[in-house]
Amino acid sequence: MAKKKSTSRANAESMASKQREISVSEFFAKNRHLLGFDNPRKALLTTIKEAVDNALDACEEAEILPDIEVKIEELEAPPSPTKPGRYKVTITDNGPGIVRRQVENIFGKLLYGSKFHRLKMSRGQQGIGISAAGMYGLMTTGKPMVIHTKPNKKKPAHHIELAMDTSKNQPEVSVDIETDDFPETSTGTGTMVAIELEARFQRGKTSVEAYLEQTAIANPHTKITFIPPDKASEDPTLEAGDEAKSEQGESEIVRTAEYADRIEYPRTINELPTETQEIKPHPYGVELGSFLGKLKTTEEKQLASFFKNEFCRVTPAVVKQITDAASTKGKTFSGQTWIKNIDSAAAEKIYKALQNTKLRSPPTDCLAPIGVRQMLAGMLKGVQAEFYTASTRNPAVYRGNPFQIEAAVAYGGDLPGDQPARVIRFANRVPLLYQQSACCAFKSVTDTSWRNYNMSQPRGGAPVGPIVIMIHMASVWVPFTSESKEAIADYDEIRKEMKLALQDCGRKLGQYIRRRQKMKREGERRDIFERYIGEISRACNALTGTDTQELYDALLKQAKRRTEIADAQLDEEGKFVKDEHGRLAKDEDVIIVKDGAIASENAPVDQQAEAKPAKRSSKKKVAKKKVVKKVRKKKATEKASLFEG
Repeated sequence: MAKKKSTSRANAESMASKQREISVSEFFAKNRHLLGFDNPRKALLTTIKEAVDNALDACEEAEILPDIEVKIEELEAPPSPTKPGRYKVTITDNGPGIVRRQVENIFGKLLYGSKFHRLKMSRGQQGIGISAAGMYGLMTTGKPMVIHTKPNKKKPAHHIELAMDTSKNQPEVSVDIETDDFPETSTGTGTMVAIELEARFQRGKTSVEAYLEQTAIANPHTKITFIPPDKASEDPTLEAGDEAKSEQGESEIVRTAEYADRIEYPRTINELPTETQEIKPHPYGVELGSFLGKLKTTEEKQLASFFKNEFCRVTPAVVKQITDAASTKGKTFSGQTWIKNIDSAAAEKIYKALQNTKLRSPPTDCLAPIGVRQMLAGMLKGVQAEFYTASTRNPAVYRGNPFQIEAAVAYGGDLPGDQPARVIRFANRVPLLYQQSACCAFKSVTDTSWRNYNMSQPRGGAPVGPIVIMIHMASVWVPFTSESKEAIADYDEIRKEMKLALQDCGRKLGQYIRRRQKMKREGERRDIFERYIGEISRACNALTGTDTQELYDALLKQAKRRTEIADAQLDEEGKFVKDEHGRLAKDEDVIIVKDGAIASENAPVDQQAEAKPAKRSSKKKVAKKKVVKKVRKKKATEKASLFEG
């Protein structure tokens, strides 16, 4: 019998020798699926998404209307439909540029950025995205990132090529020169990033085109030019102005245009979003451990100044309530209590008193919602429908973080009527294309009872019909389900606000659908009348000798009077009006499109119709009521005299 090979047993010393620190970049290099690089198609989208998000944030912070160009070049074709090819992605913006000393840290380090520690609405949050895209390109092609940055329009641009050392989470610069080779931008400054990577370019619901289209909807102040691989080597055959005129014609609606060499998502709003302000943490969103950590690291000396400068909504009166509630016979607290004298037990008492004290909600100037008019402008540009409505909820709070929910609905037009509703989701103006069923936004759509608004809806599903539903969450900290930022976590407070916003849009949609259905029924009745009044007129002529045409005209007039609703016009609220254009200058949250033109004077900025109908005065209504009363009184008098006779 063969002897077993003896092996030395592991001990504490041998196990300790194998342990070492793990770099964050090394961890994400092995677990790149956490960042959205789990397959070649998704990797291409994530790379573009992170670069475009950074460009938009930089432009808005510098108060520049963004002009962004996204170019994809195919370097090596995919060997088969299931295998990736090799592509070069180049994103250029007209932002303020990046100072030279910060380029390595921004593009060559994971978890480095300016947005993680501040409570202010922004697209990026973690400082991972663009550096992770460069890391993925390096891993799949071995090529470094190429960055051109021009922070000063009077000086040359910087050309930097860098790679990331994943074992140390440090950048390695191979080329660093100045160059005049920088594309012309509207500001004379900007940034251009080029990444080579293995990827697969496909069209569809989760494609780069879908992402850019939805980005243009949520950011109507942005102009995006997209050059896909099949157009990257082509020259334009028409001038931009001539082609745009041939496609748009005289219509006042600005839509996405496809040219011979590019696809353009035009700017429809010449206004930047409202500038946001950074706020301090709200006490309701701070846990005990974080509270103890703030007490240790704060530079404040006394409790009153600590609450004032480290938190929001904690006034001196509130500080007195907290200290009174935390005080005991053995130990009392006040606003003048020295922080160095507060031990862990005392800090826990103060924390519990803080959580039990009624505080005002955090300020909302840290949020910049899209807005009703801007949402309508974006939907008009990206969705071809006949009815548009939008709603913006008042700010709310979850875990001490302020947030705001917005919703919009597009109905009818060229949308397919036999498919489930298309749901487009946004978080801080960024489209969410993956993990739809796990997202709180989609769950709120399925929870809403769309049957109440004359829509077909299967049990537990989205409504079926020609409808597109848009939901946007704006917050200082969006609770994503993963680092790839693809779905919003399901908090009760968030889902409730989403449902209320959808119900607000649904009420307007249901009113519009019911009115349209009534008009359709009355139109069908009129068709039946018109089908038979000709025969009736000829028969009456044969029997009584009455003029056929005169009788026909009288019957037709009677038929039109009985079905006059079929000729009615609807205003923005779906109500009947008698004016020629069907416009009513009351609300700004509904647009009706008729024959390719906006039938509403409440169109978004830069798309308003010229003519404005006069409003009906209340005096005319009163006069009309008086005439009706006189006619009724006269008829009653005649009827009474007839009986008396």
